[in-house]
Formats: sequence, structure tokens, C-alpha cells
Amino acid sequence: MATLPPYIPRPPIAPPAPHTHMSPVAPTHDQALLYTIVVYAVVIFAFWNIPGARTLINPLKLFTIGWHELCHISLAILTGGSVMKVCIDPDMGGATIVAGGHPPTILAAGYIGSTIFGGLFIMAGFDTLVSKIMSFVLGVGLVAPLALVRNKLTILLTVVYEGLLIGFWFIDHAQALRWYCLFVGVMNALYVVWDIADDKYFRKANDSDATQWSLLYPRLGAHIWATMWIIFEIAVLTGFVLVGIAAFKRTPDEMYAEAGELRASDPTIQRRGKCETAHTASCPLLVCSPIPPDMTSHVGALQRQGYIKARSQV
Repeated sequence: MATLPPYIPRPPIAPPAPHTHMSPVAPTHDQALLYTIVVYAVVIFAFWNIPGARTLINPLKLFTIGWHELCHISLAILTGGSVMKVCIDPDMGGATIVAGGHPPTILAAGYIGSTIFGGLFIMAGFDTLVSKIMSFVLGVGLVAPLALVRNKLTILLTVVYEGLLIGFWFIDHAQALRWYCLFVGVMNALYVVWDIADDKYFRKANDSDATQWSLLYPRLGAHIWATMWIIFEIAVLTGFVLVGIAAFKRTPDEMYAEAGELRASDPTIQRRGKCETAHTASCPLLVCSPIPPDMTSHVGALQRQGYIKARSQV
């Protein structure tokens, strides 16, 4: 009579894991940029206001002030005004003298444009591909003021910042580029803070927009206008941060793969990418470039003898 196999108790079945719902605006570990934004704001405030250190960020100041004034210029033209004079100076600040147009719209364009522009750069801090796209804007924006700049130190610093921008493309799969864009984004998004600080601490020749608002509407003082614009910029900055968290929930590896699409049009990189994809343990030898005529017979002989296994074309 056949005996039954000994009874082996089954391991207990684990209960189903509880389903945890994650809020779309809850940052992942790779999106923990909130503290970095605060640190950047403190660092920028210090460099913007400490004598001597101010000079080190002159290229970024020219980029930030230049965009701010460009927003004034654009709305002046769109509202039928004429631009009489434009000043962009890292120490005196910016100024756009306009004749005609709609003054409230022209004046509001500066802070609104800077805030939105900075928000786009802040979003670039959440994704490598977006930071690569925005780096082209930054690269052109850093070079453009050199047409008017005569200070040799500022020109040298601009070259350094451009070099960093290019170098960050190749450091850690362009992850460093995200932090660069985030820094520029904070500088632009909180421009009202630096603008008012220049008024208070350095008595710059060109008044801040908050002062201009108090002249346009004297019932409210400059400090009231400054407070309202600071609240506006913080609210918009927060909104862009939440959009960035919700839209770019990617790991560094996923961002690297996505950012690599920018190089897909390069035939050399296409061939290298195919080789890297096909390179496995069973196919250790790959020929990515055309085989010279004198090597064709040699490779074919090795294939027939089994030393080289067949592979797909690359």
C-alpha cells in the first residue's frame, strides 16, 4: 500500500498590502527642492546686498534685470507707447522710460513677467529635459548684455557662467543643470525682494517698481505696494512648485532616459545607443561602424568557426 508523503504545512498567506493613496502634490524623495529654494533665496539676498559679493553675480543680475525691463518694453509697445530710454545696470538697477501707453499695465508687466519667467525656471529644476530646454534661453540671455557691457570683470564672469552652463550638461547626466535653473528661477521669481532691497540699502538711482506704484497711486505707500507684490510672487512661486511636483514625478534614471531624446537626431549617438542596447553577455563583440573590406572575410571566418555569434545589424 502506497504511503502518502509527509504533510508539509503551507506558509500563511500574507494579507494584502494596504493601498496608500499619495496626493499628486506630495513631493517624492527626488523632488525635495523646497528647502533648496529657501536656501537659494537666502544666498541670493546675501549676494545681492553684500558689497563686493554683488559683483560675483553680475551676469545673473543683468539677465534678471534685462528680462524685467523687456517685459516693461513689450507692454509699452503693445499698449501704444513709445520707449524713450532703457537702462540695465547691475548696480543702478533697471529703468524703462516710456511715453504714452497704459502706465498701470506697463508697470505691472515687470513684476508679473519676472515671476512667471522665474516660475518656468523653477519647474525646470524638477526635470532634466525641461532644464536642458531652458538652458538655451539662459545661455542666450547671459550673452545678450555683452553687446553693451564694457566692464572686463563682468565679461569674464559671464564667460565663467556660460562655461558652467555648458559643463553642467555633462555632469551627473545633467542633474547639475537642474540646480542651476532652479537658482536662476528663484532669482527671477522673487525679483521684487531684490528690487526693494536695492532701494532700501543702496539708494540706487533707478527706483523700484514698488516706489513707482506709490507715485502712480499715492494713497498707498511704497511699503504697502511692496508687501502686496511679495505676497503675489510667493503665491505664484508656490503654484509653480506644486505644478512641478505634480507634473514631474520621475526618478533620476527616468529623467536621464527622457533627456537623452534631445540627442536622438545625432547619427553618431544613434549608432552608439544601438550598440549599447545590443551589447549583452551573449554578444560581447559588436561592430558599430562599417566593416572595412579587408576585414569582411576575416570576420566571416570567425563567425563560421563559432568564435563570433550572429547579431542583429547595428
